[in-house]
Amino acid sequence: MPTPPRRSPAARPRPRPQPPARRRKPRWAARAVTTLSVVVLASAGIGHGVLAGLDADIARVDPFKDMKNRPRAGHGMNVLLVGTDGRDKITEAERQKYRLGGAPCHCTDTIMIVHISEDRERASVVSLPRDSYAMTPPHTDQTTGEKHHGHPIKINAAYAEGGPQLTVRTVETMTHVKIDHYLEVDFTSFMKTVDVLGGVKICTAEPLKDAYTGLDLPAGTHTLMGGEALQYVRSRHIDGAADLGRMKRQQRFMAALIDRATSSGILLNPMKFRDVTRAVLGSVRADKEFGTDELLDLGRAMRNFSPSSSEFTTVPIGQMGYAVKGVGSTLKWDAKKAGRLFQALRDDKPLAAHKPKSKAVRVAVAPQQIRVQVENGTATAGLGRRVDAQLAATGFRTTHQPLTSANRSVQRTVVAYDPRWDRSAKSLAAALPGSELRAVKGQGALLKVIAGADFKQVRKVRAEDPYQGELGVVTGDEVGCV
Repeated sequence: MPTPPRRSPAARPRPRPQPPARRRKPRWAARAVTTLSVVVLASAGIGHGVLAGLDADIARVDPFKDMKNRPRAGHGMNVLLVGTDGRDKITEAERQKYRLGGAPCHCTDTIMIVHISEDRERASVVSLPRDSYAMTPPHTDQTTGEKHHGHPIKINAAYAEGGPQLTVRTVETMTHVKIDHYLEVDFTSFMKTVDVLGGVKICTAEPLKDAYTGLDLPAGTHTLMGGEALQYVRSRHIDGAADLGRMKRQQRFMAALIDRATSSGILLNPMKFRDVTRAVLGSVRADKEFGTDELLDLGRAMRNFSPSSSEFTTVPIGQMGYAVKGVGSTLKWDAKKAGRLFQALRDDKPLAAHKPKSKAVRVAVAPQQIRVQVENGTATAGLGRRVDAQLAATGFRTTHQPLTSANRSVQRTVVAYDPRWDRSAKSLAAALPGSELRAVKGQGALLKVIAGADFKQVRKVRAEDPYQGELGVVTGDEVGCV
């Protein structure tokens, strides 16, 4: 289906304020949060005068140039929100304090699709893991000028090879979702925006510590300013969940930021609103048709937006550690579940509608994040295969290759684990009623189950946090601090 020619904002008739035409959504991470905050802050409906001249502050890109055979437009608006690791405007003191040293990779540290429903009453945010296995369309490398056929990469490398345009094309090819707008945010705009907002409140049930970013938060509630907030959304070495855990924290932060922006009175303060938008837009790149008019129109439409109006999820992963020659270890999407997720975006349907009810026991760590090796500790033939199959059916990432234990007279099932993965071990033990937890220092991330004579069956478990259901959807009010 041919794509109709784009009309400039001046050419569009405006008998009354209307939400902007559907456009594409930027990547998220430290930077995406800030850009979405501008959209939310515009909900005050503050006039054109306050934002006059801001268009000139936005660096422009043309991610849709000469693009053909694009997905068919759906309902609502899709923005590709991309966060890069640009740090040119960060001071040396800030670099040291918040561990921002090192050379930037010139890639997208985080990518998100933000879908705004056609009735402007709901925002759906879908995180695309940066290590996702992707196949690029044919393109020209923007650095070397070399022409490439489609080839496998990690999705975040598309930006380094072909900039915003290849990033959009790759995302559209993988999701079949037409992107309407593109927004690109860096570290600087993120920190400034959080500071102008007066900080964002975050709560955590467990201490959070990451030596790489310097994050060190005790359990409890904290108001994070710009630099600390950046550490929070960048940290990926807190636990075994790595980048998937980081994306959940990013989504939590986005929900908290929306709550801060919509409940603090900032939206009703024209000067504060102007300061926030200037802080963000001075470090943002956007497509040519995303300007002040679009920002204000969307803001008016979202005047009653709140955390409960937002929903967050991550693309369902079918295979962790999917090895690709020349690329390395990647995350391969679950084709069926991802297909249903993106179909819901195209159809403008709430993602939370896919959350099924479950009677499973709640545990601290989702089984999909726990790697397990099963051993048969008895003389009963086939017991290891039975335990492995039942654990896998419950969601645990088993090796599918059960072994025979050196001890064939185990009476009580054992869960052997490295003390660093104690939360994962407790979650696994909950699926094996009556099992014994046995700490083994230095064992690593792979947990071991030695099936004993007491084994009957695996009990279904699910993570206690709200990121559950087939698509792992959570609404903004479910992750906020109480």
